[in-house]
Amino acid sequence: MKKIILLLILCISFGSCNSSKGIKTKKPKTTRTKTVSSKPSKTIASIIDYAQTFEGTRYKYGGTTKLGMDCSGLVVTAFQKENIQLPRTTADLKNTGQWIDVKKVKEGDLLFFATKKNSRKVNHVGIVTKTRPGYVEFIHSTSSKGVITSNLSERYWYLAYVQARRIL
Repeated sequence: MKKIILLLILCISFGSCNSSKGIKTKKPKTTRTKTVSSKPSKTIASIIDYAQTFEGTRYKYGGTTKLGMDCSGLVVTAFQKENIQLPRTTADLKNTGQWIDVKKVKEGDLLFFATKKNSRKVNHVGIVTKTRPGYVEFIHSTSSKGVITSNLSERYWYLAYVQARRIL
């Protein structure tokens, strides 16, 4: 029985936020998006600043602290700092807030990805940290590198992108 439970835990650990593929891009392609340049609110700036304090934190399934963090844990923890309660899982987060076109994303919006091969099922989330025309940067926790900042125009993320949602 203990072996089955251990095997189940290992399978879940390797299956969540499955963004561990080697991400190697020589020169990121520019994503043609138009974004509205406006200064983010103090609340959104605070959420982004707090999320960035976790940069470099290792990946840990179910983690929400500097000891380890998963992708939805980063989102929930950052928003919780401003007393904004969100669902804990990526599956529930993908239905929260308002759907928005990627061309209209701004700081504080959530980006959702499907990182499993041959699947469009959302299993990864990140917070938009910077936008300008043709440029969307987001912070997230990957199983291979922990909490990092990436660009949506990187081939891997561009192809895995599914949707964007606005919470605030």
